[in-house]
Amino acid sequence: MQVTKNEQAGRYEAHIDGELAGFAEYERSEGVVEFPHTVTEPEFGGRGVASALARTSLDEARAEGLQVIPSCSFYAGWISKHPEYADLVRS
Repeated sequence: MQVTKNEQAGRYEAHIDGELAGFAEYERSEGVVEFPHTVTEPEFGGRGVASALARTSLDEARAEGLQVIPSCSFYAGWISKHPEYADLVRS
C-alpha cells in the first residue's frame, strides 16, 4: 500500500497495486488541518486502508506542527484508540 498526499484534490490517497483504495479529505488553514471525510473503496475493506491514511496524515501533521480537527468519525475514533496522537487534537 502506498499513501500519498494529493494537494490539488485536498486529500491523502491510498493505492494498492496501482488502484485507488481509499482517501481522506483534508482542509488546511493557519496552523490547523481538519479531516472531514474518509472513504475506503468496498473491494479494499478490511485491509487497513483507512488506518494507513490516518497514520500517514497525522504523522505529517505532527511533523509540520499542525493541530488536528478530527471531524470525520473514523478519525475521531482512530485517535481515541491511538492515544499517542491525542496531543494533536485542537482543544
